[in-house]
Amino acid sequence: MKRVAVIGAGSWGTALAIHLARNGHDVRLWVREPELLEAMRRTGENTMFLPGFPLPGTVRPCRRFDEALDACGLVVSAVPSHGTRGVLRAAAPFVQPSATIVTATKGLEPDTLLRVSEVITEELGERHGVVALSGPSFAVEVARQLPTAVSAASTDAAAAEQVQKEFRARYFRIYTTDDVVGVEIGAALKNVIAIAAGVVEGLELGHNSLAALVTRGLAEISRLACALGGRRETLAGLSGLGDLVLTCTGSLSRNHQVGVQLGRGRSLDEILSGMTMVAEGVRTTHAALALGTRHRVELPIAAQMAEVLAGRKEARVAAEDLMLRPQRVESESR
Repeated sequence: MKRVAVIGAGSWGTALAIHLARNGHDVRLWVREPELLEAMRRTGENTMFLPGFPLPGTVRPCRRFDEALDACGLVVSAVPSHGTRGVLRAAAPFVQPSATIVTATKGLEPDTLLRVSEVITEELGERHGVVALSGPSFAVEVARQLPTAVSAASTDAAAAEQVQKEFRARYFRIYTTDDVVGVEIGAALKNVIAIAAGVVEGLELGHNSLAALVTRGLAEISRLACALGGRRETLAGLSGLGDLVLTCTGSLSRNHQVGVQLGRGRSLDEILSGMTMVAEGVRTTHAALALGTRHRVELPIAAQMAEVLAGRKEARVAAEDLMLRPQRVESESR
């Protein structure tokens, strides 16, 4: 039995902790909130973020990093993108020098515009193999052991293969790649497009509109990923198209639900006040636009969503503005 640490006890972190325990690992699950930790120890499950799934006996919730990271050769970070740096900076003194670090976060750091794997390397140093785990994967479906396939991306082939081996299960399949940029940009920006897809549903614009949005959304994501050094074929895979389809059509997507409510006329503040979990796409929208400006890549869907999220434009007007943009050749790269 290998000891694994999962940092972050949201729905995804908890699902991964349960999954790794089923795979025979001794799991330490780091919990930020004292009240959540107490509730998990009392009830034996994460009633706040993943109710209905008892924690295996080999999952040990804890709040001290020395306890969570002791003798752990594999560390999974499942902290929201805006909190990753602070949490890992506090955890750094307790991370084993030879540990492989897995980021299960889909987003960009708002201020620096860095991908999460870059934040991890800055805080923990270059001695660690860092792997981005991403793909079409709702936490509750992994907890239910429904068939799921994801990508493990790293420039360290041995680290990617380690993750492939340790996470593999009869219902959980992992494909490796060295295109970390493509995987992380696909993971982050699909949340922005998912908000737009929710707007389409909220406005009742129909299936034609949704299909067009997903297709053009993929083109938008691919343009930015390639400008940053990613490969176009990666965006046609699990962490690009696969994750995009899931979050744009699945009712379990938090970002999609934000869009639905925006389409129905609710304000962003009103929507977020009723949510207990983070919708990464809200922050990622602005970071993506800043990256697009830096690399001279046009992101029309993200631009319209930024206007809607800020309350400067009604959702229906944003949809009309997208339709009325100048027409162009479909394969145009910019």
